[in-house]
Amino acid sequence: MKPAYHYTTVLEALDDLKKKGFTYDFNIHSEDIVANPHEFEVLHVYRYDGDTDPDEESVVYGINSISGEKGVFVAGFSANSDNEAASILAKLCIEGGDNQCII
Repeated sequence: MKPAYHYTTVLEALDDLKKKGFTYDFNIHSEDIVANPHEFEVLHVYRYDGDTDPDEESVVYGINSISGEKGVFVAGFSANSDNEAASILAKLCIEGGDNQCII
């Protein structure tokens, strides 16, 4: 899996993923990812750098669960970010792919 950068904004990425059936909000249910990371596969990763403010950096994940639930997870991507689900997804991306999804 290669990281993709073809959306200008996070909102564009979310809108397109929604059109592709990624409708479940994993941010609301992040405990599912933390409790059972082996049940999820990262299919899409979009990274956004804050041009002027590092706190605006984020990563959008398109995720599929083994139960067939497709959804998104948006994580902050800064030194101040401390999100267990985001850490797990980054690891899944690295371990589950061909090591080209490093963010």
